[in-house]
Amino acid sequence: MKTAVLADLHANREAVEAVLEHARAHGAQRWVLLGDFVGYGADPAWVVDQVRELVRQGAIVVMGNHDQAVVRGASPHMRPDARYVVEWTRAQLDAAQIDFLASLPMTQRQGDQFYVHANAWAPAGWDYIQGRMEAVRSLHATDCRYTFCGHMHEPKLYNLSSTGKAGDFVPTPGVAIPVPPHRQWLVIPGSAGQPRDGNPAACYAMFDEPASELTFHRVPYDSDGAGAKILEAKLPQRLATRLGDGQ
Repeated sequence: MKTAVLADLHANREAVEAVLEHARAHGAQRWVLLGDFVGYGADPAWVVDQVRELVRQGAIVVMGNHDQAVVRGASPHMRPDARYVVEWTRAQLDAAQIDFLASLPMTQRQGDQFYVHANAWAPAGWDYIQGRMEAVRSLHATDCRYTFCGHMHEPKLYNLSSTGKAGDFVPTPGVAIPVPPHRQWLVIPGSAGQPRDGNPAACYAMFDEPASELTFHRVPYDSDGAGAKILEAKLPQRLATRLGDGQ
């Protein structure tokens, strides 16, 4: 079975449409959605409805920190731009859409696979996995062979051997990577809606479980169009600019 893994969709309709089309064309049979469906982008209602439909079809889904912020409302400790985006997003969603975000679990597990937005050691703390130290801490927090998480917005793959030796690398898009189950693996597919590695193309990963292979993909999309909609919505200009820059 091929599983498409998406994270950090961030209300970017153009990117999400392109990724869903690409994944279906490449044989996706199952979906994993790792949170942050809202925030930054101009189409939160559309993205939330797409996620709801995929869940109805059996997708695995977890909550992200932006989803939680929209459910709870802006915190006074947030920066002014962040508070504005949260409150703007809340105004775009109806009660059923907000209730859906509120219902999302922090983590899910299926067999030897663990799914979480930020990390496995403290999912609700939203700490980032910025390197091997945090990756190993996350892998030690679960006995699953495969952990999938988002939050970092940059594609990365970590592994841990049975002797405790850790490794990591930045994947080459479109190249299948063997991920045999005698190691533990931590997969960060990158952001579908707001990549931050200097490449504006949307990110996702495809996990071929029977073959024990993982392929990271980059999907070009209309980032100029998505940015124009952000400006039309009178959201902060930098949110539009960073889509084209991949930052």
